[in-house]
Amino acid sequence: MSGTVVVVGGGYGGAAVAKALETQAEVVLIDPRDSFVNAAGSLRALAQPSWAANIFFPFNTLLTAGTVIRDRAISVDPGGVTLSSGRRVPADYLVLATGSSYAYPAKPRSEGTEDGLADLRRTHKELADAERVLIVGAGPVGLELAGEIKDVWPNKSVTIVDPAETLLPTFEPGLREDLHRQLDDLDIELRLGTSLTALPATEAGRAGPFVVTTTEGVELAADIWFQAFGARPNSGYLGDGRLTTLSARGEVSVTDALNVTGHDRVYAVGDLTDIAEDKLAAYALRHAEVVVENITAQLRGERPTATYQPLSHPIILLPLGPRGGVGQMPTPEGPAVVPAATVADYKGVDLFTGRFTEQFGPTAA
Repeated sequence: MSGTVVVVGGGYGGAAVAKALETQAEVVLIDPRDSFVNAAGSLRALAQPSWAANIFFPFNTLLTAGTVIRDRAISVDPGGVTLSSGRRVPADYLVLATGSSYAYPAKPRSEGTEDGLADLRRTHKELADAERVLIVGAGPVGLELAGEIKDVWPNKSVTIVDPAETLLPTFEPGLREDLHRQLDDLDIELRLGTSLTALPATEAGRAGPFVVTTTEGVELAADIWFQAFGARPNSGYLGDGRLTTLSARGEVSVTDALNVTGHDRVYAVGDLTDIAEDKLAAYALRHAEVVVENITAQLRGERPTATYQPLSHPIILLPLGPRGGVGQMPTPEGPAVVPAATVADYKGVDLFTGRFTEQFGPTAA
């Protein structure tokens, strides 16, 4: 076997690909951060800063044979990557795994671990001093944030606003019923089917009393707010068109084999792809398995045959604090709604910290 595999982006999918292939090829992982961030734990890290170090895993413990370059890709073509430093990294195989951006605190805004920890500690203090919390967005991030806040501060007032009429509409009715029951038990106020006429004038995550008005004319008073909407693919470095043409949403077109359309040695995984499914870490890890199998075959001089098929029903594990939450998992008979105890066992208790400790080694916590 021989060849250089360049992985652009060290998130869930990229880190998994780099780790799996480093014994089979020369692997180069490119990421502007100094650490992999287990974003699944970011919201708990905000509510419990003593736990925050658990979400950062230094890249220098991921690879034993490969190379990590801390830099940002600014252009990609079929033969390699150009970095913001001006350096050119040639590649025999390319894996694009730059994921998506999302509002802080769901994803850190800093590229360094220490700065990320400082951000979380600072925002925690702002949140601790606020009695009334407004969350704009009732998707999984907004709901999970509300649950983490209530677990630490059960007496805080928490309100979630979203223009959607229904929570998690693509999931089973039993899941939604259980979710509403748990939110009621936590005394979380839901205002669905309505929007704000304008976002609060205060910066998200900064304490300071404000009043906003819904499109129905209702005034909502709070002391701090958080944005829980607005995911967007990290694909700006592909905008020059040297490799591919992005979709209107900034996503990359891929084949069933997860090749970037038109390129048999260039792959994409995770949130960057145009696959019609939710953008979840679990799916990025499934993408990674397919790409690893295909590149391994190519390194051996064989024809790659692995393909990816989205699940027929969406999956979710949505904790509401370490003990609550709702979930839906696939079974041979169709989607199954799982109880809070199962969500806690699989995700809620440690938010996958154990999995990544095994992959990277213990954190500095």
